[in-house]
Amino acid sequence: MFPYFRPQDIADILIMTFLVYQLYSWFKNSKALQVVIGLLVLGVIYFVTKNLGLFMTSWILQELGTVLLVLLIVVFQAEIRQALYRLSLLRNFFDREETGVRVDLMEFSAAVFDLAAKRIGALVVFQREELLDECILHGVPLDCLVSGQLITSIFLPVSPLHDGAVLIKDGRVAVASCHLPLSVNPEVPQHLGTRHRAGLGLSERSDAVIVIVSEERGEVSLSLAGELELIRSQGELHEKLTSLLLPLSREAQRVGLKSRLFANFWPKLAVFVLVVVSWLLITFRQGEIFTVTAPITFHNLPETLTLTRSTPEEVDLQLKAYSNLVASPRQLDIVIDIDLSKAKEGGNSMPIRKEDIKLPPGVVVASMGRSLVRVTTERKTDKEGARGR
Repeated sequence: MFPYFRPQDIADILIMTFLVYQLYSWFKNSKALQVVIGLLVLGVIYFVTKNLGLFMTSWILQELGTVLLVLLIVVFQAEIRQALYRLSLLRNFFDREETGVRVDLMEFSAAVFDLAAKRIGALVVFQREELLDECILHGVPLDCLVSGQLITSIFLPVSPLHDGAVLIKDGRVAVASCHLPLSVNPEVPQHLGTRHRAGLGLSERSDAVIVIVSEERGEVSLSLAGELELIRSQGELHEKLTSLLLPLSREAQRVGLKSRLFANFWPKLAVFVLVVVSWLLITFRQGEIFTVTAPITFHNLPETLTLTRSTPEEVDLQLKAYSNLVASPRQLDIVIDIDLSKAKEGGNSMPIRKEDIKLPPGVVVASMGRSLVRVTTERKTDKEGARGR
């Protein structure tokens, strides 16, 4: 079906599948995903109207797309910054060296369930790999060791720091009484209050682990990756936090990497199919041949010579397009620019190389009408001497 299918096309599809799935994973519970879906619908409408010749509709959508792109950058700048941080392959080299926490998780779990038994609300955030500076607002810096007594004293109603969340970073209580972004997921149950929505909101935007204690029901919940899990006992909380916060062994990491390929299989398959269909739509013009006439220009002519004649002045080229994203070669200003640095006085036969033809990405030269250009040059001193006589 595609005689010009190249190994680069396979890499193209796999890279885009990875990037699109990452974007879906990061934004699936946020407003950004809904906006992206809306833009995709507008893109499909634009593609259809342009190919059907609906000039007014396609022109309006094209102009509207430029404005919407600027608005998206302004409105979702925090989400975009966080996504770029997650994509950075160098962040592990510049971030803190130690990723494990130095927290007595058994003591912490006991303090959390003691607060739950007394119906005292609490919200504790454990930072992991991703920085939370862009997500956490206000707060009082503390920078002290984590202990059960400290956590209990912070969330007592008489404490001035009880209203808000506590951030634990690098094994220390970094900030208290800070504000978290609220979840915008419409599927969050109505009986959950602001504390739970704040925990879910942060977990939707980062890889943080959030422990939530309900003041009304005396329940302990764990929020991770936009999901909320009810914790039944102190031992269960200790086990969960240990598996999520303490460094994994190398063997466990290898098992995790293998299982990642098949985790969330159906969303990954849907993204792969979407990318393949998009690739087919973009490259359906693959292999189409165009014939254009390109003018010949010259550069690097030695200063002692002057160009008197060149034959031919234009050459017919047959070009092959590999993508529908580029404009038709007939609409492009394609020029053959030949290097004359090796030209000598008199007649010269200069070869036309494919490197001399300036082409956009996705277009290659299939064949040329001529492979040589005849160039005639003279010495400048000869002409000057003739004028003097």
